Amino acid sequence: MEPSLASIHNLVTKLKVEMFSKTKGNSFVSPSAYDTAWLAMIPHPMKHNTPLFMGCLDWILDNQNDRGYWGQSHNADNKLPTIDAITCTLTCMIVLRKWGVGAQNVEKGLKFIDANMEDMLRDQHRHCFPRRFTIVFPAIIDLAESLGLELKFSGHIKSLISEISYKRQQVLSKEDIVDKLQYPPLLAYLETFQSTKYNVDEKTIMKHLSEDGSLFQSPSATAQAYLSTGNQKCLEYMMSLVQMCPNGVPQKYPMDEELMELSMVDQVKKLGLSEYFTQEIDNILRKAHRSYMNKETVHDNMNFIAEKLYKDALAFRLFRMQGYKVSPSIFCWFLYENEILNHLKNNCGQFTSLLYNVYKATDLIFSGETEVDEARSFSKKLLQKISTMKNVADDNVVILPNIFKVIDEELRIPWIARLDHLDHRMWIEQNKEGPLWVGKACFYTLSCVHNVGLMQLAVENYAFRQSIYQNELKEIKRWSKESGLTEMGFGREKTTYCYFAVAASTCLPDDSVIRKLVAKSAILITVADDFFDMEGSLEELHILNEAVHRWDGKGLIGSSKIIFDVLDDLVRNTTMTMIHHGNVDLTQDFRDIWREIFNAWLTETIWGKSGYKPSLNEYLETGMISIATHVLVLTSSCFLDPSLPRNKVKPQKYENITQSLMATTRLLNDIQSYQKEQEEGTMNLVLLHYNENPETSMNDSISEVQKFLELKRKELLEEVFTDTNCDNFTKQWKYLHLSCFKVFQMLFNSGNLYDTKSELVSDIEKAIFIPPGTEFPKYTKPLKTLRTLPEKGKPISARYGQPIFRRYGLQGHMNIGCHQVFKKSMRNVSSKVYITSPMFSLRFI
Repeated sequence: MEPSLASIHNLVTKLKVEMFSKTKGNSFVSPSAYDTAWLAMIPHPMKHNTPLFMGCLDWILDNQNDRGYWGQSHNADNKLPTIDAITCTLTCMIVLRKWGVGAQNVEKGLKFIDANMEDMLRDQHRHCFPRRFTIVFPAIIDLAESLGLELKFSGHIKSLISEISYKRQQVLSKEDIVDKLQYPPLLAYLETFQSTKYNVDEKTIMKHLSEDGSLFQSPSATAQAYLSTGNQKCLEYMMSLVQMCPNGVPQKYPMDEELMELSMVDQVKKLGLSEYFTQEIDNILRKAHRSYMNKETVHDNMNFIAEKLYKDALAFRLFRMQGYKVSPSIFCWFLYENEILNHLKNNCGQFTSLLYNVYKATDLIFSGETEVDEARSFSKKLLQKISTMKNVADDNVVILPNIFKVIDEELRIPWIARLDHLDHRMWIEQNKEGPLWVGKACFYTLSCVHNVGLMQLAVENYAFRQSIYQNELKEIKRWSKESGLTEMGFGREKTTYCYFAVAASTCLPDDSVIRKLVAKSAILITVADDFFDMEGSLEELHILNEAVHRWDGKGLIGSSKIIFDVLDDLVRNTTMTMIHHGNVDLTQDFRDIWREIFNAWLTETIWGKSGYKPSLNEYLETGMISIATHVLVLTSSCFLDPSLPRNKVKPQKYENITQSLMATTRLLNDIQSYQKEQEEGTMNLVLLHYNENPETSMNDSISEVQKFLELKRKELLEEVFTDTNCDNFTKQWKYLHLSCFKVFQMLFNSGNLYDTKSELVSDIEKAIFIPPGTEFPKYTKPLKTLRTLPEKGKPISARYGQPIFRRYGLQGHMNIGCHQVFKKSMRNVSSKVYITSPMFSLRFI
């Protein structure tokens, strides 16, 4: 059954309450079996045979997995426990044995360890043991054996344990007790030092206690700090923690709620759902931006460097995407710390997700931002290195699902060359397991980031869009056939390609009018451009151009008549629809834009047939018009709410953002099509530059054009993602420009996909016809993270049983129209060409 809009809105309503409520961030964090067990070990000061935090012991008894382990799994079905489930399970069995309860739970846990530990250790050994596991695991084994837990290890397991123990000794000997480059520092593992020669005195512990009484916000380390010092502030911290999180304590407390909220916004955007949570996203980012602007750029506490850099890079990207003014220095500060740079270089495998996040932040680079260029080059180089490594232990901040596939895709096809709709699909399918946040001793999940309801909404929303796209494509195909464009008998039949590119680049279902208008315009442009390039005689083209100039098709025959009639109908139907919606009549303005384009096509054809070689500036003046992207964004913008002011739709008066779009799309086309156009004798910027600079190679000419493209691309991004001229231009208008550019970048990223017959077939199928390949449990009501407090005074023995809750470049400037307009004679080419468009002044270096 196709998803309905009512079903989608119902899910949105529930998720707004569940995810964006005022609930404290800790309610979104999965409990840590490891840390809960360590709090459960603390004896009551007055009743030494009773735990101080009875609720923690109760949680251990109630939350053993059916398979016998405690801890996180790789997915919602609890079928694939992480390697940290071993240490969590051993720690929980230790606390049960300490208090002499839960014999059945211990027996079940031992069976899990006996059946699975060898395979889990061997599988992890292939990749490399995480630092946290190396530090914790041997200590827990020693503690378990000292309490009499019967751990039966084969010779191979003993060999692996010895190897891990050796690596632990290496870590302990190489790192300082508090090393600013390691998070968490060794002192945060205080509870594991009991069985080592590592002597931590009370003075050292007290020196590093936070104001809240915790040791690096770690419940387990703080528990040991209290046992070692009896410090009252440590006790107060744990009392507060248990009161806030009575049903299993988190890995870290307090959590960075700002990071959680930013991660939640990021997830919503990646899944293609931001349109449903506009106000909530605005509120979060406005608050976070205000917080960042009030912060001093000081980095005193380097023990949290990985988390800080991850958060800062994420904040920069989200702020910039939202149009906030933000300096690259908020995340590029690490470039000025040689110690940090060297640490990242030498241990890049431990920072995979972090480096990916830094690289993603550099997607949105503006002109002159050398810091961002440097950060991009640095992170890209390390990601390329990581992609070739066999043993990687990503052990910082967050582990993204299928991170290596995501990185390979990111390095192969940059963000600017990917269409949003397909990006959303990729994230839905890759994210079925959800991201895992890295704690001190094990992973944890954030229910506000990986939420069953949110994933169901993403799948339903994607399928809902597909149902709309399928119907619209049928309509576009019918229009193309009935108008005669499909049966022209020459050139490229690109009806499906055009519609796919438009639909997949702008994902809002209620923009049907815009999608269909842009698709029809693109189809017409393709056919008419081919007619000028390969089919029409020079006389036919002059006659067609004169007809368009008069806007009168009398006397036209054959292909010329079909093209003019389709153009006339398209402009008339578009303006009638606008008038019906209460807008002004822009018929004459739309006609003038099309006249300008047809005139540019004729000019280029005359150049080719006469052998005339224009200058670089002269070519660009015409080529930026003939690429025809401006007609796509300007005519469709009139259907936005609010619509574009009438004076912005007139030819010769294009805004900077439109100029940048016209330049970048022309450059993209020319870089990838110069070989084909060289064979056809067609003008091309790369070829012209090569002809004007005979001392250079073709590669040099390509490089120069690419530099120009990079400059104009940065200018376009700056126009899109800043709030300049906000009174005249809506974000939707700017995003139309970005969508159009991304389509061209996708088509010409590494070749000319537009001229192929089958390159995009798979993407078209995935965008329009094939549902996402992911199934999720049916969402019925908000998931609960916390349950009620245990009843006071109830004996432990009465609380056994099954768990009641499963958690689940050119360098230069361009002046158009309003800057420097001048007319130029074409007597040296043809006296019949109507000059209706201004020329452009460019300085090509």
